[in-house]
Amino acid sequence: MISILVVDDHPIVRQGLVGVLEDEEEFTVVGALPSAEEALPVVARARPDVILLDLELPGLGGIAALPGLVEASPASRVIVFTAYETDERVFGAIRAGAKGYLLKGASTEEIARAVRAVHAGGSHLEPRVAARVLAELHAPRRTSDTLSDREREVLHLVADGLSNKEIGRALTISERTARFHVTSIFNKLGANTRAQAVAVAGQRGLLSS
Repeated sequence: MISILVVDDHPIVRQGLVGVLEDEEEFTVVGALPSAEEALPVVARARPDVILLDLELPGLGGIAALPGLVEASPASRVIVFTAYETDERVFGAIRAGAKGYLLKGASTEEIARAVRAVHAGGSHLEPRVAARVLAELHAPRRTSDTLSDREREVLHLVADGLSNKEIGRALTISERTARFHVTSIFNKLGANTRAQAVAVAGQRGLLSS
């Protein structure tokens, strides 16, 4: 049997996924939860084979939660299940440890195929997402020039030691949007932490203007 945990804040989506998954004889759903905070202790206890994870969650977002989920159960394989396919989310999720990326609206057959693939040690990307990844692999490496004006503003505030909530307040944007910009900066600078992002930015002269 393949044990699966569903993490999505929309009750209808959770119920639909559970129904689809339990129609497969070799699947068993060990939980369906609305937030990453609630999922973390369950993952540590149940150690599901596969986690279906939404990215847009209340509180701790999916990308931010991924390292903790992987740490709580290293053998668990995470499939992102989201409505969003921006480069920042796709590459952020993959870098954070996701083994699959599905868009909401995927057929029941594709969901089942993705679960089987990642459980077997492989990966599964929605065709449009796979095309983005291939394009990225064949594109010239990104440089610091790809930072948007807003990302440069956020970068300066990160260097000043502000939290995502404080950045949101300073720029009159939501904390979630601030977190999104910080994740995008990490991806573009090849950084894993705020300190590393600031160090790389300093080396590239991004903090001098």
